[in-house]
Amino acid sequence: MFFVKVTFYRILMAGLKLAVKLIPQPQPIIFSGTNSSLELAQLMINHDFKRVLIITDKILKQLGIADDICELFQAHNIEVIFYDQVTPDPSDVVVENGVKAAKDHHCDAVLGLGGGSSLDAAKMIAALAKSTKSVKDVEGLLKIKQNGLPLFLLPTTSGTGSEVTMAAVITDSINETKSLVISPKIMPLATALDAILMQGMPAKITADTGFDALTHAIEAYLSTHANEQTNRYALIAIKLIFKQLPVAYQQGDNLEARQSLALASCYAGLAFTKASLGYVHAISHQIGAKYHLPHGMTNAAVLPLVLNFTASASEQRLAVLAKEIGLVTKGLTNTEMAELFIHAVKSLQKEVAIENTLPSIIIEDVNALAKAALKEAHYLYPVPKYLNLSACEKLIKQLIPTT
Repeated sequence: MFFVKVTFYRILMAGLKLAVKLIPQPQPIIFSGTNSSLELAQLMINHDFKRVLIITDKILKQLGIADDICELFQAHNIEVIFYDQVTPDPSDVVVENGVKAAKDHHCDAVLGLGGGSSLDAAKMIAALAKSTKSVKDVEGLLKIKQNGLPLFLLPTTSGTGSEVTMAAVITDSINETKSLVISPKIMPLATALDAILMQGMPAKITADTGFDALTHAIEAYLSTHANEQTNRYALIAIKLIFKQLPVAYQQGDNLEARQSLALASCYAGLAFTKASLGYVHAISHQIGAKYHLPHGMTNAAVLPLVLNFTASASEQRLAVLAKEIGLVTKGLTNTEMAELFIHAVKSLQKEVAIENTLPSIIIEDVNALAKAALKEAHYLYPVPKYLNLSACEKLIKQLIPTT
């Protein structure tokens, strides 16, 4: 019976691969380097916008991260309206309140500032600000038909790659599940990768977001939809993260490391936009929504377990990754090199003090978590090897600390 299901999923993924090729995938203008955020602001000024809605969270607003940009806008008679109500794993309520703010203030552009939560919220607010539809109406693939407000994004973390993807993750405020919205209509017009905005990132967030980007890149590389272009992006991202994440974790003000991680996150985003993701994200999304845990942290815990499961189907590609990050592989078989790479992932996890278990998980929730994860993965992600319900439950149980 499971074989029949897998055959259906593979046929479905083949159709999805064809559809992705036919879908236009715009790419934003990318500014990069120190103070590139001001270059992005100047681009917005050149568009002659009158009222810009800045989407962010309360902490970044209080820290004054956007002060220089606001001064530049105001010097050119652009009114700035702040919506700083974004919370981790933004809900449909957060988005709907942001849409109301955009409409009430007659904003003609949106600037998202922050981590993945703020950027995803900004995408949805911009997309729905000229519409009467709700978040629920546009969940899934290609449900957004019309252009929203012009959107610009400024990431302050190096993890989600949301600034270059046509996806957003929104949490249902009632049933505590995460939903994907995928549409070229939520791609920003431009973004800036500015290490200056990332200097104050705490070590813990640096580690979590770094593993989020690493997971994007690895899942994109192992995807059955991977191609030459996505492989190139993914390999660059993986090498940069292994080299620079420990540096940025230890030296938060190291601009070179910060800029490298910003680029890695962006490249990983470009990779998974076309190659898609896998079981790590499917499982992580459910755990994060249920227990309100940081997405990067849950990705980091789940990643080695999924790699162990999929190794038999992906050992050749995992062997390539072992070589790419500079591990000593001479004389080893592909199987041994794959094991070496998985060990390197675990070692990096320890180096940046990320736990490999998630104490929040309750054993009674495992069945529901596994069912939701498989539903997401099997209808969206071209995984190299398929999990059944029993195996998925067993994998999730490994995340629960033993007493």
